[in-house]
Amino acid sequence: MKLMNMSNAPYKVCLAITGASGFRYALRLLEQLLHATVEVHCVISDGALEVARLEEDLLIPSVPEQTRDVLLSLVNASADASLYCYSTRDWQSPIASGSYPMDAMVVCPCSTGSLASIAMGLSDDLIKRGAVVALKEHRRLVLVPRETPVSAIQVEHMHKLALMGVRIVPASPGFYHKPSSIDDLVDFLVARILSQLDVPQSLLTPWSEGV
Repeated sequence: MKLMNMSNAPYKVCLAITGASGFRYALRLLEQLLHATVEVHCVISDGALEVARLEEDLLIPSVPEQTRDVLLSLVNASADASLYCYSTRDWQSPIASGSYPMDAMVVCPCSTGSLASIAMGLSDDLIKRGAVVALKEHRRLVLVPRETPVSAIQVEHMHKLALMGVRIVPASPGFYHKPSSIDDLVDFLVARILSQLDVPQSLLTPWSEGV
């Protein structure tokens, strides 16, 4: 069954992937969003492409059409899945305009540089522009910062955004579900992100059902 929004249209999520550690979080999130029949609009920064190479030995092309094919293969999704990819300089994409009815945006992982730019309202690439649009249109925005330790600067940025209603989901998986693998830790965080997007998930058992 296709996940729909309140207007009875396909649920649309912008997935932005930036150059913080944790590219596998983004891949698992993309897999789960497509599995839930969410329409995904994806943009990947140059830094994220480098992280994918360093962490996962993945050479992901920067050409959007090729990016889409590689991502679909990596998450075992069909060629007709609702995935749209854009370059970070594509100012004609739906992500760049508030007139396009996007339901939510998630930046996963979110680098501290991206966090700072979003907190200051900068729009020097499509990822930051998409976040600015989400803020000005009062849409759901979820940021997944992955950095430790953090200084007062990052704490201030997160506090500022949280006061504006942004969902801050640090990439800090828990252990009460007794993980036995890295994949279990990834699933813990992705489940939390999906919950913030109101997308059904079966990766993590609700606390009341697991005790």
